[in-house]
Order: sequence, then C-alpha cells, then structure tokens
Amino acid sequence: MSRLHTPHYLQRLHNLPLNDAAWKEIEACHLMDIPLLGNITAGVPIEAIADCGTISVPSRMVRRNTYALRVRGHSMINCNIHDGDIIIIERSESAENGETAVVMINQQEVTLKKLYIEKSGVRLQPANDSMAPIYLKNADIEVLGMVMGVVRGNAVTH
Repeated sequence: MSRLHTPHYLQRLHNLPLNDAAWKEIEACHLMDIPLLGNITAGVPIEAIADCGTISVPSRMVRRNTYALRVRGHSMINCNIHDGDIIIIERSESAENGETAVVMINQQEVTLKKLYIEKSGVRLQPANDSMAPIYLKNADIEVLGMVMGVVRGNAVTH
C-alpha cells in the first residue's frame, strides 16, 4: 500500500491546544475495534443520527468509553481536523474552556467546535477564520465528548 492510501493515526498530545503541534503520529499496531457512530459536522450543526459500524485503531488511542465519528465540513481545519477525517472521541459530560468538543445542541443537532464559557452563555467557535461562532445559552448544549485522536486516510471500517 502506498503512503497516500495507508491510514495515518494522530494521537492528541495532552495540555496543548489543538493545532498542528498538538498531534503525534503513531504506528498502526495492536489494532482494536471501536464503534463508528456516524458523522459529525464541522460546519453547520446537523441532526444527530446514529449510523453504527466499527473502525480499527491502535490500542493506545483507546480509552474507556471511546468511539469514533466521521468529520463532514471544514470548520475545524485550523485544529488539523479535515473533512473526511475520523475523530476518536472519549465520552465526557464536561469540557475545559477552549477545548474541542462534540456538542449536542437542543437535544437534536451535533457539532464539533471549540467550547468557550462566557458570561452570557456558551460560544461554539469554529477553527476556521471564514466561519462565524455560534452563541447559545448554557442549558441549550450538552457536551458528549472530547477529541483524543484523528484517523486520516483509508481507515479499516466494518
């Protein structure tokens, strides 16, 4: 297989903001299957629809309560998350200020954005200068998980 078609596994380095320096490429060894639960938009929020399958990822990317989502859209490109990537998510009900999180809006739509807590509520900030933030009340969002890794290329899905 050529390098262009081999999946690349990028693991997030802790305590760094998500950008090119926040990722470390790791080898594709000791693969484990985790649930691939469908698509997440990196753009305008979309309706939450589960589309179950699995994806094989290196075991060191897997933590307790780990799942994967396929990214659709371009709002997170400055965090090195691109359309078609598969993100590895650790389930979490909270996020630190400025963290990149999977967020459910009004119990209907899901999106991938940087989460900022502000006096007036919550700001969901794209990592793309050409896109506007989304402002919501705290009660309108639910954090579903945090980005822990990215799979880029032709990943093995089942």
